[in-house]
Amino acid sequence: MRTDFKKNASVSLFFASFMFVQFATLRMGNQAGRGFLSDERQEKVYIFLQVFVICGIALRVLLGSVLKNGRAAKVVSAISLCVNCVCFGYMLFAPIDTSVYLAVTFISVFCLGFIAGGVYLRMSEYYGAGLCVGICMGTGYSAALLIQYVVQLRWLVKPAVAVLAVGAFALLGLYFLRGKPDVQAPAEQTDRVSPRKLASVCVIAAAFLLFTAFYNGYIHRLQIASGYTDFNVYSWPRLLMIPGMLAFGFIGDHKKGRYLPLITLCFSVLAFLNAVLAGKNDMYLLNMCLFYIALSAAVSYYDLTFWRIARRTEHPALWSVAGRVIDSLVVIPLCLVSLDGASAGVVLSLNVGALVAILIVMALNGDFDLSERRAGELTLPQSRPSEDDAMSEVAEAYKFTPSELKVFRELVLTEDKQAAIAEKLSVKLRTVQANVTSIYRKTGVTTRSGLLQLYHNVQK
Repeated sequence: MRTDFKKNASVSLFFASFMFVQFATLRMGNQAGRGFLSDERQEKVYIFLQVFVICGIALRVLLGSVLKNGRAAKVVSAISLCVNCVCFGYMLFAPIDTSVYLAVTFISVFCLGFIAGGVYLRMSEYYGAGLCVGICMGTGYSAALLIQYVVQLRWLVKPAVAVLAVGAFALLGLYFLRGKPDVQAPAEQTDRVSPRKLASVCVIAAAFLLFTAFYNGYIHRLQIASGYTDFNVYSWPRLLMIPGMLAFGFIGDHKKGRYLPLITLCFSVLAFLNAVLAGKNDMYLLNMCLFYIALSAAVSYYDLTFWRIARRTEHPALWSVAGRVIDSLVVIPLCLVSLDGASAGVVLSLNVGALVAILIVMALNGDFDLSERRAGELTLPQSRPSEDDAMSEVAEAYKFTPSELKVFRELVLTEDKQAAIAEKLSVKLRTVQANVTSIYRKTGVTTRSGLLQLYHNVQK
């Protein structure tokens, strides 16, 4: 139990480091061009920030499929972290009303997207390793948000921001350099996610984000016009995301997130009121509170859902970060068509249409079925499988070749050394060594005892 607590705390610190860097970078980036560009053009900067984030994520996913060498991937990640760190320092201390600041902002945000691709993939791996990633997400997100609010938004202590940022970049570097999680991957839910399931989650995530898109664009335009004084998206209602993220993190871990879609739906519809209350200055703070409660629900849903299913797809690097990409892809077109300038009736119609789509897709997806045995979940056998059945399940789950399965059997059922196994199977020692390496890679386990535990998990 103590070991699990340390691992969960470590993951929370890892995610908090990234979120602090992201919050602080985007806070400075949102003001890029202030005093240098017109209000209309500065509003477009927000769109370009989303585009550069997506490009950084796309490059990380592409390189992840090309760079099979672990050392090369670590070098590229280290370079990206260093570039982002330098850009962060420049943005923190340099004047914002220059074209150089604007260019550095785009470089920094591009690197931020690249780093996000690695962080989200790692969180998916931790989820598959059996850690409480929902609570880790909620804790890390909340800690980063609170620290940023105190040192950057409330008092603007630039030296403190710089020190915290350097520490966060250093922690991220350590996590990426030490490789994949060294915890055992459970043998449950190794079935592949169907394309229909992936499509349904994408639709639901996009629809949830549509509920908040109107007020997101509306307040962004107002804060630029007011010079970030009378209207500011970073004011105290943002702190409501702290209890929201903590609560949804717990819900995401409870019974494998069974209740997460339905509870997210209940809280997301609060954002409907934004369209009705917009334009009424006396309702500004209430609007902000509703916006952030709905946003915490939407972000928690797409993060935890995609992290949970990513490792059951053929491209986990892509699907682990799909929620973040969908977030930007929803924002970009709605900003281009100036949804924030539409009438309340138009916005409510869009939201109602999105709500209907969510209800239909969730019904087809089985999200309203809260019974113990939901459709699409792996049902474990009631009786203990035989040795042959367990071996067959492991082979099918991890795509073992016949040769690898023979070696796996010897590794978990005997205490023989690799040389003895090679002699017993009448193969060369280097063949056994190659099979062992492949077995470790496919299972994500790094020790022989870990393989044994994996095998016993299947038998239970």
